[in-house]
Amino acid sequence: MNQREIELSGHIIDSLILPKTLDIIMDKGGDFKILEFDIGKKKSDVSRAKIIVSADSPSLLNQILDELSEIGASISEIKEVKIVASPKDKVAPDNFYSTTNHVTHVLYKGVWLLVDEIEMDCMIVVDEKNNKASCKAIGKIKKGELIVVGREGIRVTPPERPRGKQGVFEFMNSDVSSEKPLMNIIKNIASEIKEIKSNGGKIAIVGGPAIVHTGSADLLARMIKEGFIDIIFAGNALATHDIENALYGTSLGVCIKTGEVVSRGHTHHMRAINTINNAGSIEKAVEIGILKKGIMYECVKNNVPYILAGSIRDDGPLPDVITDVIEAQEAMRVYAQEVDMVIMIATMLHSIATGNILPSRVKSICVDINPATVTKLSDRGSAQVVSVVTDIGAFLPTLYSELEK
Repeated sequence: MNQREIELSGHIIDSLILPKTLDIIMDKGGDFKILEFDIGKKKSDVSRAKIIVSADSPSLLNQILDELSEIGASISEIKEVKIVASPKDKVAPDNFYSTTNHVTHVLYKGVWLLVDEIEMDCMIVVDEKNNKASCKAIGKIKKGELIVVGREGIRVTPPERPRGKQGVFEFMNSDVSSEKPLMNIIKNIASEIKEIKSNGGKIAIVGGPAIVHTGSADLLARMIKEGFIDIIFAGNALATHDIENALYGTSLGVCIKTGEVVSRGHTHHMRAINTINNAGSIEKAVEIGILKKGIMYECVKNNVPYILAGSIRDDGPLPDVITDVIEAQEAMRVYAQEVDMVIMIATMLHSIATGNILPSRVKSICVDINPATVTKLSDRGSAQVVSVVTDIGAFLPTLYSELEK
């Protein structure tokens, strides 16, 4: 018969895992029968459910099981994970398992192995010699590597919505709205930042040039100087306009202090790039005293690493920009596994790119005046992202004020 028994465990009611499971089964044309349902009575208790999932055909059943595995359902009948050797570089075997960004284990030789460096839309590679499993992008797969195929022996554990006192991070509860209580959200974000830093954690900023355009560059520079920020992901534009602001007091030729268009100011960003090119790099410009303030200056002075990823839109670009996007992606991946929180500010493409490589355990905040930015993040699987729909010129000053309290 075309049916399998699945199990759900955790705060499956609070996190909406149970209703999502039943919705997926019915929406895909399957059927279900609940065999067991044990509801946790205390806040510390977990709930458990066993459900028979059935479908008209094996292929439909497999489609349903694929979607259920992404939200944390596991197949009751435990079997060893199946592995097949890659036929050539950058090619996975047929029926390869495509990862989510949730904590994942695979059952191999009787042991549940944690999949290292988890991120979405990748392959799981098993190292038989060292008895390890790791996540790899398809472009990094080598011929002969053992790739997990099918859906047996895989356990996915999504993060759960906190119970009791509700903070800013409530898994799967990040509805996009400009009518949320902004001050309270920012206060909670500041509290989370302080807690993470007090525990030795790391925080990354994914920033767009609007940070500079809105006059907030000085605030972000102070946050870097005061140790709140540990890594910057950005493009050529943020760095270029930050340096333009530091050298000329303008951003896109507009005076930051007065908002007036400066005569010939439209050339300032190109002059800023030319100045850094002449120095050799941003770091060299700081060392020889050409660059004396700003976001990039504070990164250099406080040993905060920055990954500047290039795009086809770039002017210049600055010598520090990584123009090979795959190389930039790999550089970002290194830090994505180390951070505890990421704040994405006014940059749709960079935010989506970062969301794609983040484990779901990383607390993520997306701040943008455009609700579509957060919606697209969620649509692409970054369900853990908290949305803040507001102007950057309002968000950063308020956040900094809360951090200083």
